[in-house]
Amino acid sequence: MPRHKTKALVREVNADRVYQSVQIQRLINRVMLNGKKQIAETLVYEGIQLAADKLKVKNPLEVFEQAFKNVQPHMETRSRRVGGANYQIPFEVKGQRQNHLTTMWFVQAARARKGMPMNQRIAAELVDAYNNQGAAVKKREDTHKMAEANRAFAHFARG
Repeated sequence: MPRHKTKALVREVNADRVYQSVQIQRLINRVMLNGKKQIAETLVYEGIQLAADKLKVKNPLEVFEQAFKNVQPHMETRSRRVGGANYQIPFEVKGQRQNHLTTMWFVQAARARKGMPMNQRIAAELVDAYNNQGAAVKKREDTHKMAEANRAFAHFARG
C-alpha cells in the first residue's frame, strides 16, 4: 500500500522568447549548466537554426517538433515485485512523463556526441531525430522493445 496519495507538484514553465514554445524552454532548462541560462538559450536557438538550415526547412520550430515527436516514448517498463520475483511490467507513458523522458534522452544523446561545440551537437541530434535516427531515437526504440518483450507480464499491472 502506498504511503502517500498526493501527486507531485508540477512547476509551470513559461514559453521561450523566440518560438513561444514550452517544450523548447524545457530543453533550454535541461541544457543549462550552473545557472547559465543565457548561454543555454544561445546554444539551443543556434542548434535549432543549424538543423533547419541543414534540412532546408523554412520553419525551425517544425524541425524541432517533428524531431521531438520521433523521440517521444509511448511505452516503458517499470519493475514490480510479485511473489518473490521482479518483473518488468509494461506501462503506457502519458503527458508530463513523456515530455520529460523525451527531453532527457535528447540532451543525453547530444552530450554524448564528442568533438564539436554543443550547438552543433544539438543540431546534429535534431537532424538525426527528424530522420528517425540517432541515439535518442534508439533509446526510444530500445524502451519500446523492452516493453514489447515483457508484454506477457502486463496482467500484473492491474493488480
